[in-house]
Amino acid sequence: MMEQISQLIETLKTGTGLWNPLIWIVAIVIAFFIVYIIRSFGNKDHKKGTEQTKSFLSGNPEYEKEKMHVKASNIYWGFMESLKWVYKFLNKMHTGNVSDYVLWFVIIMGVLFIVIGVI
Repeated sequence: MMEQISQLIETLKTGTGLWNPLIWIVAIVIAFFIVYIIRSFGNKDHKKGTEQTKSFLSGNPEYEKEKMHVKASNIYWGFMESLKWVYKFLNKMHTGNVSDYVLWFVIIMGVLFIVIGVI
């Protein structure tokens, strides 16, 4: 019996770890069991289709989505304002043509390979 267990553990032993599907399946089942036990301690008073299922908006009543939505331009105004010169430069480079982006990708990868090869 011990020899079979030893052979099971030695299924695929690498220099840095161990890969055995059966051991991983058992570990995942145990992890799910522990999660299920922890989840069972949760509050059982939740009722679907009531006020409990509505989104929490810091006590504010929910109304039209367009009025509630905070635009990213408002959130990142300071960031965008301080880096306006960068965005203007990038907008000039933006063509919308995929082949241009692939060309830039190839050029940057080539430069990186040269730099890595030299170092």
